[in-house]
Amino acid sequence: MKIFTYILIVLAIALIILNVFLLDFNKPFKGNSMIALIGIVASFCAVLILLIFRMSKKIEEKLKN
Repeated sequence: MKIFTYILIVLAIALIILNVFLLDFNKPFKGNSMIALIGIVASFCAVLILLIFRMSKKIEEKLKN
């Protein structure tokens, strides 16, 4: 499970980087830039959720020991 979450975090970060390159900084709320902005926010949320999940698993391990 640990490796799987790290792979998902890396994929989400890769999506953030990809969407930053697709973002038009002159018009960030028009056309494809809006889609890229939504993708950045969604990927950032996914990274946060996965990090919270990893922390909860570490806490669970410590409580069992």
